[in-house]
Amino acid sequence: MCTLQRRGDIFILTITGDDEHRLNPILIDSIRVALNRAKSESESMGPTALITTAQGKFFSNGYDLSWSRSDPDPARVRAKSMSRKFRLLVAELISLPMPTIAAVTGHASAAGFILALSHDYLLMRKDRGFLYMSELDIRNVVLKAEKITAAVGVEWGIVDSAHENAAETVEAAVRLGMDLVSRKWDGNVYADNRRTVFADILVVLGSDESVGDTGDNVDEKIEGGPFVSNREFYLVNAASSS
Repeated sequence: MCTLQRRGDIFILTITGDDEHRLNPILIDSIRVALNRAKSESESMGPTALITTAQGKFFSNGYDLSWSRSDPDPARVRAKSMSRKFRLLVAELISLPMPTIAAVTGHASAAGFILALSHDYLLMRKDRGFLYMSELDIRNVVLKAEKITAAVGVEWGIVDSAHENAAETVEAAVRLGMDLVSRKWDGNVYADNRRTVFADILVVLGSDESVGDTGDNVDEKIEGGPFVSNREFYLVNAASSS
């Protein structure tokens, strides 16, 4: 599960436990509840920022495939539910009225990689952990299943900064969050701008052909919108192949 704590004007969402933090509906719902709480509390706080991190070896090792594959229903209800909830989570991060920072202190694989990419900033520890996509679609990340270290992530423009260990990564995320809060941006304007920039991604999130879900499952979609960073390129393509 996860916890949500406040450090001044910063929310710290921590995925708890020492397991792989597989993204099943229970964990996804827990994260979404925390995001909704941060959004609600921020309405009376003024400018805020959100940091997402995790305990243990993994940031998230992706979908809970064992749970999904044990579904006795031939209509793949579990896979559809898991995909739908995760796509809603990504859409809610894109719509959150505050800057967001992923402090990746362990492996982030497949959907866990997408979760990290769904934040505005991605900070990563140097001494442990990879960003990893096992599917086959996005150049080296997927065609070669490249395991991206913090240093390579910085070089490729996916990771904003790399830090010596988990504690320093989180503290760097807090410093960045404090700097962003000090700019006193209007959260609703910030979210509107983000939705415009990520408009193509919001369209992709509306369906998932890999599990046979062609419905419109996001709350809001905006057409058009340019990409402005390498991270957005990876995110839109990863969302298409997840």
